Amino acid sequence: MTGPWRVAGAVAALVATALAVGLAQGGNDAGRPAGIGSGPVSATGAAVPSTGPTPTTPVSLTGTDDAFIQLVIPMDEGVLAMIDHLDGRPAGMDPSLRALAGEVRAAHRVELRELRGLLAAGHLPELNVHEGHQMPGMVTDDNLAELRAATDEQVWPRALALLRAHLEQTVVLCRGVRSAGGSPELRLLAGRIQQARSAELGALQRSSGPWAPTVDVAAGR
Repeated sequence: MTGPWRVAGAVAALVATALAVGLAQGGNDAGRPAGIGSGPVSATGAAVPSTGPTPTTPVSLTGTDDAFIQLVIPMDEGVLAMIDHLDGRPAGMDPSLRALAGEVRAAHRVELRELRGLLAAGHLPELNVHEGHQMPGMVTDDNLAELRAATDEQVWPRALALLRAHLEQTVVLCRGVRSAGGSPELRLLAGRIQQARSAELGALQRSSGPWAPTVDVAAGR
């Protein structure tokens, strides 16, 4: 097996290894980089986007670090595409949830800049190795097509279920890479992303009314 398929298989294996190590440690945050866990939150409870220092010197990224970055970038891009679509749907969602979607978009844009900055500092190319893959927590082209075809009554519960799955999966990935990753810069960034996702999940879980996420996306219901 050669070419992009071999790269994709290697990335998937590295991510699985990172998660296995992180979960074997019970998701323990002991020994996390300093400065994580005390960031400000917004009125909705979501973490306020904050950009960490941009690396000014080369960064040494391990294979697990690279795999994490190459996975989270398309995950973030998928959610941004979904939120952009929701902007064009008729107003009907609870204002606090619409505000949360806006904050998630702002935070994800910051994260993408930081993730790509680390790749550049590590002299690694950005590889779209997960194109067409059905990865947990990733909003796919098929998901977006379903949202476009959904009625106004269906679109918000489905979108919020996709968002919840994305936030939860990213927390899992961050725990794994913080345990198995090699670069202090990447582990620090993963800690900030995990903190932001946890705050966003808290805001989503505090939502009430007809738009609370109840759709089982994974089961297609």
